[in-house]
Amino acid sequence: QVQLVESGGGSVQPGGSLRLSCAASGSIFSINAMGWYRQAPGKQRELVANIQSGGSTNYADFVKGRFTVSRDTAKNTVYLQMSSLKPDDTAVYYCSANLLLTRYSDYALDFWGQGTQVTVSS
Repeated sequence: QVQLVESGGGSVQPGGSLRLSCAASGSIFSINAMGWYRQAPGKQRELVANIQSGGSTNYADFVKGRFTVSRDTAKNTVYLQMSSLKPDDTAVYYCSANLLLTRYSDYALDFWGQGTQVTVSS
């Protein structure tokens, strides 16, 4: 059983900052990539940022220069530092992980956290 547990969401004023954390636990052999998605009311879930096992990162255009994704491989944890937050950033933020359950796994699987609410409002 694999679990992804997010923390760090909350309410903040425009221009403020928040840091999200997500820890993966359970029967995990290796993690290929971890990342963050978000879903605003009435909209589809969209990629925010992800980070590969080697450290390469990928960001959505709407967060470049404002958000930073990082990862602690030893702790199976991914972080999202969000700065210069805007009301449009209001959404439920979901953690994701693409991982191998065992050394014998033929393919990697995607797992999701339950989400954490981020609200940006004055």
